[in-house]
Amino acid sequence: QVQLVESGGGLVQAGGSLRLSCVASGRTFGTYAMAWFRQAPGKEREFVSAINRSGGSTYYADSVKGRFTISRDNAKNTLYLQMNSLKPEDTAVYHCAVRFYRDYLSVEIRDYDYWGQGTQVTVSS
Repeated sequence: QVQLVESGGGLVQAGGSLRLSCVASGRTFGTYAMAWFRQAPGKEREFVSAINRSGGSTYYADSVKGRFTISRDNAKNTLYLQMNSLKPEDTAVYHCAVRFYRDYLSVEIRDYDYWGQGTQVTVSS
């Protein structure tokens, strides 16, 4: 089992920045590709960004490309999402997810094995 705990969410004005963190515990030796997804009220959960185990490969949804940066620190078992130039449409609960022993970057919810409970991000206009 792998446990994931997100933090760093909050209320910010449009144009502002936030940095989300996701700390993994448990069987972290198997945590390979990791990702961020988000879910706005009344909408389906959607892919935001993913990163492979080494950090050398990343992928972003078009809606956040150029504004968000994903990174990880394997020594600290922590995944990050730096969010700049935030827009009201970025308002959502942000969840981190991990693929166990698989390093392919997927945008599909079904491909991720463990999920965190999420952290709320609210962007005011």
